Amino acid sequence: MTDYQSPDDLKSIPAFVALAPVEANAFLAFNHAVERQDGLIPPKYRELISLAVALTTQCAYCLDVHTAQAAKAGVTREEVAEAALIAAAVRAGGTLGHALLAQRLFERSRGAGET
Repeated sequence: MTDYQSPDDLKSIPAFVALAPVEANAFLAFNHAVERQDGLIPPKYRELISLAVALTTQCAYCLDVHTAQAAKAGVTREEVAEAALIAAAVRAGGTLGHALLAQRLFERSRGAGET
């Protein structure tokens, strides 16, 4: 399916908000607050963080929005590449961390099954 995810989907946000306005407007207010321009973290860094998270969560729509905002904020292609590799390393580290947890849980389960 070539149209599974489409930038045009973003145009349906107002209709989606109308389906659950209290919750959606609360989310949008929160989103606007964290995207503010006058925070201690400059917009360029906010967009690099947003890109790294979008890459890690694999949100195509987030990548669409934050790549454009990153370019407007002065982020370079090289910075996008570094952020992507940092995100990849952190995600791999998360996998390793969960592997350690899985080992501990496995041992706990194995010990609980023994009499």
